[in-house]
Amino acid sequence: MPDPTLYQLSEKNNWLLRNLTLAAIRILRRFRPRQSSVLFLTRRICVKYGPLHHLSEAHAMRFIASNTSIPVPTVYHAFERKGVTYIVMSRLVGSPIGQNWSRRSDQSKSRLLEQLRDYIQEMRILKPTSGKVEGVDGSKLYDMRIPGGVHGFGPFDTIRDFHSFLAGGTTVSPDQFPEVNELITMYEDAEYTTRFTHGDLSSTNILVDGDKVAGIVDWDTCGWYPEYWEYMMAWNVNPYNEFWRDEVGKFLQQYPEALKMKEIRQKYFGDF
Repeated sequence: MPDPTLYQLSEKNNWLLRNLTLAAIRILRRFRPRQSSVLFLTRRICVKYGPLHHLSEAHAMRFIASNTSIPVPTVYHAFERKGVTYIVMSRLVGSPIGQNWSRRSDQSKSRLLEQLRDYIQEMRILKPTSGKVEGVDGSKLYDMRIPGGVHGFGPFDTIRDFHSFLAGGTTVSPDQFPEVNELITMYEDAEYTTRFTHGDLSSTNILVDGDKVAGIVDWDTCGWYPEYWEYMMAWNVNPYNEFWRDEVGKFLQQYPEALKMKEIRQKYFGDF
């Protein structure tokens, strides 16, 4: 069984770490529990792997751990091999915040949302090295909800360039639908700054232990985005988590105009 101490002691020996990880997966994947692309190797360590994951997620967790008090998994090792990314990390103890949410008391909900608001504020005040819309390390952004997002998009020199990408380069024209012209005008007139953004603060990616926020996971969609992006994407829930829309505004600054942009963008340029 792999042990976190071994990973820490062997941090400089990439060959040993890679082979240790691959061997552990081969041996344990048949009988150890897993959740989606995460295989739980032991009670304390897990590995997230697959062709649709990227090393930028490991960079993001290390960045957040170094610059905030937000509880995130400790990344022991991350590498790519034959088109597959592997991230070996600590296993957080907790359950999704949405689990049994309706059964929680109002006091319990308030305590959790207050903690979450404080953590997100830490992330929101991080200073970008530039005004670009880009990944944590200046690289591409990844989000399967964006057309082409599996393979990455950006970086973009400006927020306006990012908005142009979202609209497929469409410009205001008398031949366009009025709503499309409205969207393009909103994009062009928008005055936002970039903020570090998780990108998917759904009720499944926030872990709690009792009345304590135990961790935030799944940083694969993170990066430096326009400040409204976090609220818009957290509000954009799936049909099984519609209750979360009522809670998002309690820990994130609200951007009603962003929801309007999302609605038009979704209608004419596809889902995200």
